[in-house]
Amino acid sequence: MVKLRFAVRKFDPFERHLEACWEAYQQSTGTAVEMEFVPMDLEELYSSLFENKGLQNGDWDLVHLNTDWLAEAHQHNSIHALDRFVDEKLPEGGLTAWAPSLMGMQTFNGALYGLPFHDGPECLVYRKDLFEAEIEKQHFSEKYGRALAVPRNWEEFLRIAQFFNRPKENLYGSVFAGYPDGHNAVFDFCLQLWSRGGELQDADGKLALVQHAAIEALDFYRNLFQTADALHPKSLTYESVQAGAAFARGEVAMMVNWFGFASWAQIDKESAVRGKVDVAAIPAQEGLEPASLNVYWVYALPTGSAHKALAYDFLNFAVSAVQDKNLTLAGGVGCRRSTWADAEINQQIHFYGKLESLHASAKTLPRLANWPVIAHIIDEMVNLAVQTARPSEELLQEAQTKINLLT
Repeated sequence: MVKLRFAVRKFDPFERHLEACWEAYQQSTGTAVEMEFVPMDLEELYSSLFENKGLQNGDWDLVHLNTDWLAEAHQHNSIHALDRFVDEKLPEGGLTAWAPSLMGMQTFNGALYGLPFHDGPECLVYRKDLFEAEIEKQHFSEKYGRALAVPRNWEEFLRIAQFFNRPKENLYGSVFAGYPDGHNAVFDFCLQLWSRGGELQDADGKLALVQHAAIEALDFYRNLFQTADALHPKSLTYESVQAGAAFARGEVAMMVNWFGFASWAQIDKESAVRGKVDVAAIPAQEGLEPASLNVYWVYALPTGSAHKALAYDFLNFAVSAVQDKNLTLAGGVGCRRSTWADAEINQQIHFYGKLESLHASAKTLPRLANWPVIAHIIDEMVNLAVQTARPSEELLQEAQTKINLLT
């Protein structure tokens, strides 16, 4: 009896959807193949796939890969090109069923190494009920002499976060995912940098951290964590899923996080803020266009799998229009254009139509094979900023020196 093993990004909606998807696949095909789903947190997943060589040694037949990891996986020849399988059995609607922004990161030298599973992008997620409550509007106007509105810049963001920060009511102004896993704090730093007009790379494509916008970004982020009047108290220990769960429990007024956590909180039956969620552009410095970040998850085939054809057959089923929609209804974010435009989806998640505009302003991180190492250096820098008093310029220079030694 053949048993496939699938390394899954741990998140309840993903896990529930994949189990249902496999059951539908079994009913559709009558297959006797078995499937074992193994959910793992980010660090555990990365360790299993890369440090323990799970992509190459046959441990896994299907994997979820974050776009941050694709260049490293490709460089080490540890993921298998899908082109032959795609030619034999084209996904429903062809490859144009997905926006180009969700196909580029997994394409190397014209070859395709994955198909989209779950989409970002980052956005401002907020409690619509709080922002529209007449009593909140009145109190805010009395306190600050201005109308309560969704923040467009970081000064407004901080002011509103402080206004809604009410520990005695178990309500906090915001939450950030500060757990040092090489991802969330890095993303937050990049968004802070971009929203102040900075860029991660210089004109020659080299990482260039030491710049005025980066100092401002790190200073602001430090202030958020060290001034205990705006953030959820567990922000330093939460990663993005836990931050999203805190929002869904009704503990947070607004957050900068992935679009998927907004849709999850909007429709999940256990969400305390079900039907009360909306999204908007991430705050930016006056005069600048809002920035977002496009990081997404793909289905990929490890080179070490002995069952690639079987695994692709399920992959092809899993990326169909109906399964992409089902993922969204389960609390993930479908990647197909058909899902984005689906009437039922947009009725339940009224802000789903904003995905197109968020993608239009979304940036991507450098596609470098050593990006995970660089990300951990930046992560360490951000962590030191929020937990020490060391000057931001000194921390940026220290991180830059470490990055320079890699090349």
